[in-house]
Amino acid sequence: MGAEAEQQQQLPPPFPQAGKADPPAVVGLQVSALIDHVARVDWSLLDRVPGDRGGSQQVSFEELDHILNEVNALILPSHDDPSPVRTMAGGSVANTVRGLSAGFGISTGIIGARGDDDQGILFVNNMSFSGVDLTRLRAKKGHTAQCACLVDASGNRTMRPCLSSAVKLQANEFTKEDFQGSKWLVVRYAQQNLAQIIEAIRVAKQEGLSVSLDLASFEMVRDYRSQLIALLETGNIDLCFANEDEAREIIGGGLTYDPEDALAFLSKHCKWAVVTLASKGCIAKHGKQVVQVPAIGESNAVDATGAGDLFASGFLYGLVKGLPLEECCKVGACSGGSVIRALGGEVRPENWQWMYKQMHAGGLLLPELKN
Repeated sequence: MGAEAEQQQQLPPPFPQAGKADPPAVVGLQVSALIDHVARVDWSLLDRVPGDRGGSQQVSFEELDHILNEVNALILPSHDDPSPVRTMAGGSVANTVRGLSAGFGISTGIIGARGDDDQGILFVNNMSFSGVDLTRLRAKKGHTAQCACLVDASGNRTMRPCLSSAVKLQANEFTKEDFQGSKWLVVRYAQQNLAQIIEAIRVAKQEGLSVSLDLASFEMVRDYRSQLIALLETGNIDLCFANEDEAREIIGGGLTYDPEDALAFLSKHCKWAVVTLASKGCIAKHGKQVVQVPAIGESNAVDATGAGDLFASGFLYGLVKGLPLEECCKVGACSGGSVIRALGGEVRPENWQWMYKQMHAGGLLLPELKN
């Protein structure tokens, strides 16, 4: 697995001296660097994978290995795609900051740790190629986290992350230099990393950063709802993203659940609140303003992996550029629509071009890209 780390180049030190370049505008907290193995599969394989289809549930290294072996055995490579599995740097935060850097020209960085294995090298090469600053990414002896992303015929994904033996950044390892001079910290909710999340937010707030929180998965919200609400009640979360399943869980909704109720709940604690509604677009609230924006590109959905992450890229681009709430949502709809046109959470060049055309047609502020 992870054999795509072709160029095992000499890597920079894990934490070079700060001050040689301007701090990134947006830094993302990814406690453990992650490699995604993305494959299109049929229901017969999904039926043999433990856990809820469509969700995210941790697996052991042996279980991950078994899943990937099943994928390789059952899926024949095509002429257009010689490998049934596409391997790339992954994780919600990595997807968001990579999208901001590669597609929007916003300077970004990653705070976290990666292993000294092939997967760690692949993560570095992939994120560096997209222009993400990795001077805050520590290199540690051990394994880099991995995740099987199984995509069905409808473009829905089932995630099986393997995190148990992966290296991670500890709460006592943050420094103010990790955050100094940046404007935003991007965080994904995870109970197993709650100590690191709380400490990162504490230091970030001391350094004057705003904080964006993604709710991760409906299972995470359902199983650790009280801890999540306690985090929101600190008042330290400026922006919160939830998809419709996560929004349902945070308000304990059943079949009669109304996304606007979840939006109202989140907006009590956050300056900006967004609920994404898949093919129905999104609703968002800032102060007393509520907007609803349709989705873009849903008819061409190949893989929903990264849709919410790239929506966040576009929305944050809008905030960094000072755009109104509705325009932030529209840019997010364009970037979310761009990633679902191919497998994986990384936008391909032709799909960035598709996004720019959508933004231009909508009269939205186009990114100032260096090349």
